[in-house]
Amino acid sequence: MPDLSRITLEAGKRGGRSCIRGLRITVYDVLAMLADDMSEAEILEDYPELEVADIRACLAFAAQREHNHYSLAVQ
Repeated sequence: MPDLSRITLEAGKRGGRSCIRGLRITVYDVLAMLADDMSEAEILEDYPELEVADIRACLAFAAQREHNHYSLAVQ
């Protein structure tokens, strides 16, 4: 399991959104790049301050948030 401690929340930084290791790069930014079909290598080239483990932590963070959401049952 990726290290979720890489994901940080700080009031006043990027509107309180989930960031990576205190950087100004949000989890959303990374997920959007992946959704736009950027490879990990391309992301790391554009953002050399990131590491592969940061990208994996973003994916794990998003998966955990999705898992923790409640579903409504159709009656």
